[in-house]
Amino acid sequence: MSKNAKKNAGRNKTGVSPERKSKTNSASSYDGKTRQGAGGETHQITANHETTLTSQQGVPIADDQNSLKAGMRGPTLMEDHLMREKIFHFDHERIPERVVHARGYGARGYFELTNPIPEFSRADLFQRKGEKTPVFCRFSTVAGSKGSPDLARDVRGFAVKFYTNEGNWDLVGNNIPVFFIQDAIKFPDLIHSVKPAPDRGFPQAQSAHDNFWDFISLMPESIHMALWVMSDRAIPRSFRFMEGFGVHTFRLVNKKGESHFVKFHWKPKQGLQSVVWDEAVKINGADPDFHRRDLWAAIESGDYPEWELGVQVFDDTFAENFEFDVLDPTKLIPEEQVPVRKIGRMVLDNNVDNFFAETEQVAFCTQNIVPGIDFSNDPLLQGRNFSYLDTQLKRLGSPNFTHIPVNAPRCPIRHFQQDGHMAMKNPTGRANYEPNSWGEGAGPRENPDSGFISYGTQIEGEKVRARPESFDDHYSQARQFYVSQTKTEQRHIVDAFVFELSKVQRMEIR
Repeated sequence: MSKNAKKNAGRNKTGVSPERKSKTNSASSYDGKTRQGAGGETHQITANHETTLTSQQGVPIADDQNSLKAGMRGPTLMEDHLMREKIFHFDHERIPERVVHARGYGARGYFELTNPIPEFSRADLFQRKGEKTPVFCRFSTVAGSKGSPDLARDVRGFAVKFYTNEGNWDLVGNNIPVFFIQDAIKFPDLIHSVKPAPDRGFPQAQSAHDNFWDFISLMPESIHMALWVMSDRAIPRSFRFMEGFGVHTFRLVNKKGESHFVKFHWKPKQGLQSVVWDEAVKINGADPDFHRRDLWAAIESGDYPEWELGVQVFDDTFAENFEFDVLDPTKLIPEEQVPVRKIGRMVLDNNVDNFFAETEQVAFCTQNIVPGIDFSNDPLLQGRNFSYLDTQLKRLGSPNFTHIPVNAPRCPIRHFQQDGHMAMKNPTGRANYEPNSWGEGAGPRENPDSGFISYGTQIEGEKVRARPESFDDHYSQARQFYVSQTKTEQRHIVDAFVFELSKVQRMEIR
């Protein structure tokens, strides 16, 4: 019986595991010994060594209500190491928030392969039907800060970390299949434009202002994505009722070294639902944590959300003859032309034990791929591969962020990377380099048979700062998207544009 099967077998009739339910109901009233201090302060006391409060160094604490002073009404003494440690730690609790996707919520679960695809990919998680791979999934808004409301009109991040037998694979996507820009060099400008204006610091978590629409008006490649963001897709009813997309074109490589292009899709088993703008405004006012609360409550009650993972697989011949460039992230491939093939399902069945330790510290990187999955030459993807790794150093403070449990691979780790801030694991033995002469017991060696090998794409041409002409049609798919919507959905798009542009003060931008 698998680990997850054993876990589900132990669940009670409500669908909640005994451990989870006891954890939920553990917030009972304190019934231990209590006394009042000389100043009326409350001291809750234990004689049990296992429940004794300690410092970070493990020193038992006798009084956590009062600092050490020279006399009852005298000055606080600098020798109070317990007070200093507590305040010191408090002063350093916050880490930099994500520059995008700051407002997010995560959960644990598993991915189960239902239809193996060894003919397309050698990746281990795609080989054996019924095999489960642990995952961590984080949903998020993009533009707002950590304290912004859940139902802002915005793109939603949909990032999944697969803890595979060959290392971590991060599928870092959104709930919309296309993006605003074609080249990563414009990403800082895009995000600067949608964030609060630098001179006044508002508006927060919304695109209804001059800077954003000024940028969009000068970037015709953005019109397709802008229509999606003005649609109902940008205000989902719940994280549980939205799709996910890998956005970029990737490559799959099989054991023979043969390659196909691929686009990844997440399809919610709960269905696709959104709210209208007036509802979103009311919900944000009444419960700004609505999406977080909804996901947490569903998992806690045993109503586990589920998504099917699908792939659009196509070869180089299709890519060469397709009417748009498959490397253009502002375009999609219609499912009528390349149907989505369902290959597995993801179930989220565990809430995090600690929000900061997991949801805040999880580090997704588009460059995290495994043998059998490879990059395409999508210029936005190429830039994200650098940016996502670089930002983790700024946010988590060390290249050793993979030592944090939520980021640590579940497979064996063997390398000579060492030291740095917060190094929890260092190579053992005399040799900390390779090649070395110390024999097989002195560290790992290369493995050409099972190791990652990049697909040998043929490249030719001069160094240029330019875009291919195949990227130049910015309107055909935008029109197709609008026409594909129902009359009601089209009305919602128009209303959204009217609302957004009504907040733009400069007439030349409108």
